[in-house]
Amino acid sequence: MTGEELDKVSDAELCARMRDVTVFARIMPQQKLRVVNALKACGEIVAMTGDGVNDAPSLKAAHIGIAMGSRGTDVAREASAIVLLDDDFGSVVKAIRLGRRIYDNLRKAMEFIFAVHVPIAGLALLPLVSGLPILLGPIHIAFLEMVIDPVCSLVFEAEVAEENVMRRPPRAPDEPLFSGGLIVWCVLQGALAFVLVGAIYVIALRCGVPENEVRALAFFSLVAAIIALIFVNRTFSTALVTAFSRPNAALVYVLSGVAGVLTITLTWPSATRLFRFGPIGAGDLAVALGAGALVLLILDFFKPRWAARLRVPKS
Repeated sequence: MTGEELDKVSDAELCARMRDVTVFARIMPQQKLRVVNALKACGEIVAMTGDGVNDAPSLKAAHIGIAMGSRGTDVAREASAIVLLDDDFGSVVKAIRLGRRIYDNLRKAMEFIFAVHVPIAGLALLPLVSGLPILLGPIHIAFLEMVIDPVCSLVFEAEVAEENVMRRPPRAPDEPLFSGGLIVWCVLQGALAFVLVGAIYVIALRCGVPENEVRALAFFSLVAAIIALIFVNRTFSTALVTAFSRPNAALVYVLSGVAGVLTITLTWPSATRLFRFGPIGAGDLAVALGAGALVLLILDFFKPRWAARLRVPKS
């Protein structure tokens, strides 16, 4: 559609023609502004690129104005939301990819931190309502938080972009960062971990295992379940193989530190007394690792089946 044709149609007609027209040619600055407003009236999210003074009204009216940094005029840069310092339109694609990766990683961190506190809270309250021996003391909570905080601030922040990050459609502007569906998914993750670890704790006590040994077994099982939740939330709906194969140096460092501290609690008498742990054997460690593996496999089985239902981006 040319500028001459554009002047002959009303705003309503222009909005209807937007479904068919892909190129507007030989248009004046005020006509650019009209095109931007028509697209917005049709419910579109509008990005406008420009570098001249005559582009400033359209850059300001668009949802996202993008100006050239070196060739652009001062007026265009002031009217824009984004300035391309290298004047390369390819930078727009890079910025979109980066923005989507940051948004995804923020959601992953929020999912994990919401899910991981369900079993921690449940195991802290279970002895109070059942009359069983106290499982988690201040030192245990402090250790768990020293695992959770680096995971949220370092591990998920360093996650690479999802494979489909540029193939999926843009999210709706009014879509909440943390929807009700995701809250349900997080509660289910945490509830599964709580049920498995709680069952190990109760069954071991019923079998007459000494209290300190039960505490060590349940705590190791809880840590294994937390590690499982990390891998579950590394990706939205892809296979478990991807969650283990994606590179993330921060995750390696965190898991190595966790393994080192847990080893110290079993081998150094002072640390063992501090954590109030009893001796546990290879069979107990196998039970703890099995609990984490079971959490991982069950959640990985249901994750792709509930991804669309819980408004999780599909891979």
